[in-house]
Amino acid sequence: MAGHLVDTWYRTVAGPDGKTQQVPRASYGKGSRYRVRYLGPDGREKSKSFPDKKKREALAFLASVQTDVLRGSYVDPNAGRITFQAFTKEWMSATSVDEQTMVRLEYEFRLHVLPQLGHLSLSAIHPSTIRAWGRQLQEKGLAASYRRVLYNDVSMVFNAAVDDKRIASSPFAAKSVRAPTYTPQKVIPWNAEQRIAMRSATAPRYRICVDIGAGCGLRQGEIFGLSPDDIDRDRRIIMVRRQIKIVRGRLIFALPKGRKTREVPLPRSVADRLDHHAEKIPPVDVTLPFGTLTGEPVTVRLLLSRPDGSALERNEFNLRVWKPTIRRAGIEDDRRNGMHVLRHTYASVLLDAGESIKALASYLGHTDPGFTLRVYTHLLPSSEDRTRRAIDAAFDADPPDPSGAPDGMSTA
Repeated sequence: MAGHLVDTWYRTVAGPDGKTQQVPRASYGKGSRYRVRYLGPDGREKSKSFPDKKKREALAFLASVQTDVLRGSYVDPNAGRITFQAFTKEWMSATSVDEQTMVRLEYEFRLHVLPQLGHLSLSAIHPSTIRAWGRQLQEKGLAASYRRVLYNDVSMVFNAAVDDKRIASSPFAAKSVRAPTYTPQKVIPWNAEQRIAMRSATAPRYRICVDIGAGCGLRQGEIFGLSPDDIDRDRRIIMVRRQIKIVRGRLIFALPKGRKTREVPLPRSVADRLDHHAEKIPPVDVTLPFGTLTGEPVTVRLLLSRPDGSALERNEFNLRVWKPTIRRAGIEDDRRNGMHVLRHTYASVLLDAGESIKALASYLGHTDPGFTLRVYTHLLPSSEDRTRRAIDAAFDADPPDPSGAPDGMSTA
């Protein structure tokens, strides 16, 4: 690649004796002295100026640029002048995520990212900038788990900037920038008494939610989107084919989390309760767009609905149905006892019965069984528990002890 260094203060001329000499230019003493000129990968000439007494730095920059272009790692120094907010807008308009995720990203960036970083150019954001931003998030009192989500999402933007050759490297790649340490709390499933108390306290119209959640492990949105047409009686399975989601305040049908359908065993006890529910509260046809707010309208017979025949909405259900019922059942009303606890209860029952992690992951809709293991490893029966149950099962079949003294012992 062609490139050269220009001294803007002096020009080289040949003297009367044939020797070259430095002659001041008209620009002598004005502005930066050295200017590096080179051709970028796009064939356009680019330049960068250096002050007086910085000739070595200018030559080193020229050598570095030439090497980067040959390696394909060249980044135009001017490309990073775009502000973080402007680049984030470009990234969001081009990234492929579902609408619900986009709403979350827009909300969290508007509230916790752009006020601190939005006005800065990409090239002006250094590891120290990110560390200071992280400190601000901590001082706001945000939970470590949420701060970790923010770190991951902002890091994605910088990774995209590197891929687009806006910047040479991400500030998150520095060893001094560390995501907040977060230790997930162990899930605590309900025992049989709590599940029974909750079911008894739930209004008949919504009681089947407890049965589907604790008996089949479906997520809340999947329960709300369940249709009697998803039940295969011959194979005794539930086909989890959709969920109900909230996008920008409106309801849509969508594929289950991870955009994957699955099949879940349907126990006889749950099937009987589904039949009883459908007999007392017949399924209703509900029409919603599928996939996106502008998706094609789809009509589904839903097992669960509001009294007016419309689909259940998560926020309203949690506020008006779940929380009051929790309190009536005598169960602590906190984050651990949201509707998701039913899935944990389902998992604990299966693990206690000896079901494999791989099968449980499939039923729960987890792509990675390793994730399932990390979440529920503390619920796995210990070897001592298995030993006690095995021996108890064997001894429980023994005939009653005969009357009289034990064998080998005298009664005298």
